[in-house]
Amino acid sequence: MDEFWTGYAVPGIWIVVKILALLVPLLISVAYLTWFERKVMAAMQLRMGPNVVGPWGLWQPFADALKMVVKETIIPTKANPGVFLLAPMLTFMLAIIAWAVMPVGEGLVISDINVGVLYLFAISSLGVYGIVMAGWASNSRYAFLGALRSAAQMVSYEVSMGFVIITVLLCVGSLNLSDIVRAQENVWFIFTPLLPMAVVFFISALAETNRHPFDLPEAESELVAGHLVEYSAMTFGLFFLGEYANMILMSAMTTVLFLGGWLPPLDIAPLNWIPGPVWFLLKIGALLFVFVWVRATFPRYRYDQLMRLGWKVFLPLSLLWVVLTAGVLMAFGWAPGGA
Repeated sequence: MDEFWTGYAVPGIWIVVKILALLVPLLISVAYLTWFERKVMAAMQLRMGPNVVGPWGLWQPFADALKMVVKETIIPTKANPGVFLLAPMLTFMLAIIAWAVMPVGEGLVISDINVGVLYLFAISSLGVYGIVMAGWASNSRYAFLGALRSAAQMVSYEVSMGFVIITVLLCVGSLNLSDIVRAQENVWFIFTPLLPMAVVFFISALAETNRHPFDLPEAESELVAGHLVEYSAMTFGLFFLGEYANMILMSAMTTVLFLGGWLPPLDIAPLNWIPGPVWFLLKIGALLFVFVWVRATFPRYRYDQLMRLGWKVFLPLSLLWVVLTAGVLMAFGWAPGGA
């Protein structure tokens, strides 16, 4: 019995505690990100934003959630009900399980695996399946066309994101996310020649999450909300939550890859007194503000402009930066491991 508790029960309970400690704040953050976005955009457009439900509208996310829960989920007559219901669950689940390898502080990670970057890239790439399944299962031309546009968009920008990640890995020599953060103890990668790659990665993250100015799959004037056209109630809500969870995930990935993760900007007394997770959250908050800022500022791209940017600008630029980074590291003997 003692072996059971020490070998299985206690480690299992500890894993559950770590999962809940990360999952509960994440779900609350996803809900309040909708409030944050509406408040920020209202301030930029000289409006009030949510201000009725609770003080400063703070209970508005819970009111929205209650509305979605009590509404009826309508499944189209000729739709595939199994795939139709599975698609939003898959989209939301993938946005959550990616956090299993995300280090929010020194040693504060659920699973500190050596291939964390590969795991993250694989999970983010699977997100397209939920959208394609939704478009196909709805048995609607509008939904299917929106899903195809979204799939093409996400695949196009994932290629550039992959090359950007390779430039970071060349400088670190490890696929472990914690090692990537520790490699930035002296200087964050955004303050090095990797700055253009940080810009490419963040813009690609906007396209990957179908956010302005790249929200073409949901262009109401063309596709009537794209792959979401047949969804209602909580099935729509899961897609909605999945999009905002992906925004937080992409902000966290940008923080780890280019902004030093949990590390302070300078190793001086007043700054390094602040706990690492607080720095991590502040950086994510700043990037989420940029997500909202971009939405309130830029008009939507045309589809040909979207594809041209991905294939004719970002792809050659990121590939060139991989070659230049590898060449400089080898020429000056700066490659990790002294190669």
